[in-house]
Amino acid sequence: GFIGSHLVEQLVSGGDHVTVVDDLSTGRRANLSGVGADDLTFIEGDVSAVLPQLDASGFDEIHHLAAAVGVRLGVDQPGRTIETNVQETLAVLRFASGARVPTVLASTSEVYGKSERIPFAETDDLVLGPTTEPRWAYACSKAIDEFLGLAWHRDQDLPVVVVRFFNTVGPRQVGTWGMVLPRFVAAAVAGEPLLVYGTGEQTRCFCDVRDVVEVLPRLLSEPRAVGTVLNVGRDESISIADLARLVVATLESSSSIEFISHEEAYGRPIEDMVHRRPDITRLRGLFGFQPRFSLEQTIIDLAAVIGQDAPRSTAE
Repeated sequence: GFIGSHLVEQLVSGGDHVTVVDDLSTGRRANLSGVGADDLTFIEGDVSAVLPQLDASGFDEIHHLAAAVGVRLGVDQPGRTIETNVQETLAVLRFASGARVPTVLASTSEVYGKSERIPFAETDDLVLGPTTEPRWAYACSKAIDEFLGLAWHRDQDLPVVVVRFFNTVGPRQVGTWGMVLPRFVAAAVAGEPLLVYGTGEQTRCFCDVRDVVEVLPRLLSEPRAVGTVLNVGRDESISIADLARLVVATLESSSSIEFISHEEAYGRPIEDMVHRRPDITRLRGLFGFQPRFSLEQTIIDLAAVIGQDAPRSTAE
């Protein structure tokens, strides 16, 4: 997958041999083309099917990044989203617990839901919408994953760190399931309109994947992080409309920017969060975290590798 492929490169650069389990439902084997065969074992398949065939004692750490992800998938296939996220996380926890393998569980800023408290701190209440609205299936499933991970830490003494990603972006990301930046970049490169959902006044914070993956291995060696939830991302906000303008300007594109309703985009009305910004005090307290990659550089690097068949632009 997107984040996982960058993490593999990060781990290999530190001398590790990495075993990857991926069903390639959203990832691509080509994402690992730069990793040497001697440094990598790749197994294609579902996590829950593959892990029982492996020996947990042979691993020093586990990074569970597999998920049914994205706003569009949650809206279109809420059942698949919930089942995949919860079942596969349970499989990882059961596998890791036997040998007490330190484990990172990837979560998401989506779990904060409709909370109006900005910035979001890890101890804040989660404010999700009604179960009649499929929009919240993804957030709910990842919140359950967090509960499970923390429960296994308390009950089974499993070293677990939960990380809530805030719009991780960068090279190799695709926009199939609603990821806004790769869709904007693909449209700008093609000279097509960038479609902004809603007013465009909603704000988000974007952090380059290369900054994110540097943090993950360090968390498992930090005793203060184990058994906690940590926001991981950049805390500088930009509106979606301004993001579209920044993409056009950075890439010197001829594309226009157009606004459409969420109902037009998704085929039904959906709820959207107006603002989403992390409080990263905890993360800074552990490592003095400071992202290195500017949003402009991320846009340039994403444009350089984006495929001709990349999905056209939409915004969440």
